[in-house]
Amino acid sequence: MRIIEIFHSIQGEGPWTGVRTSFVRTAACNLRCTWCDTPYSFGPGTERSLASILTEVAGHRTQHVCLTGGEPLLQPEGPQLVHSLSEAGYTVVVETGGSLDIRPYQGVSRVHVSLDVKLPSSGMQDRMLEVNWEHLRPEDVVKMVIADRTDYEAAKGFLERHPMPCEVVFQPVWGTPPGRLADWVLSDALDVRVMLQEHKVFWGDVPGR
Repeated sequence: MRIIEIFHSIQGEGPWTGVRTSFVRTAACNLRCTWCDTPYSFGPGTERSLASILTEVAGHRTQHVCLTGGEPLLQPEGPQLVHSLSEAGYTVVVETGGSLDIRPYQGVSRVHVSLDVKLPSSGMQDRMLEVNWEHLRPEDVVKMVIADRTDYEAAKGFLERHPMPCEVVFQPVWGTPPGRLADWVLSDALDVRVMLQEHKVFWGDVPGR
């Protein structure tokens, strides 16, 4: 499995924000979002065995693992890794950009999919695999990264057309005014969670944190 880095940190995004987590960041991504904050993950990474990944994760002494990228769904060994982690008792969040089939990662105990829905500012709005939206479960989560009012209106329209069975997170692009997004959500009384990237609040925009 091609890996960029494995590190121990605090989950900074989504419903598990604040939880001590072992992160497994895979190499390569098939998307190029304009605001991407991990372009260093586009590289080839280092080939790692699943056994070595599991051993390193165990050393972090947490029961929470985040499989992220890049785009982890590009890695053919990914489903086997999450099965192994589940069997070992870990709760696993699989973060995906939303352009690849999520079904191989579902139906596994304690495994949750965090699915991005790309909005206009990303430049990747047309790359979404729309059938994924039909397969989301209550235990999954949808994340929308919002840069401006155009993105916000697109996100609202998406939710009107596609009511989600799971939690929806609106996340402002880092560096944009977070209170502005919160005010928009309050004005429209949307049933979504507005969340910052907490790890960046703690440490700034640095790799491996």
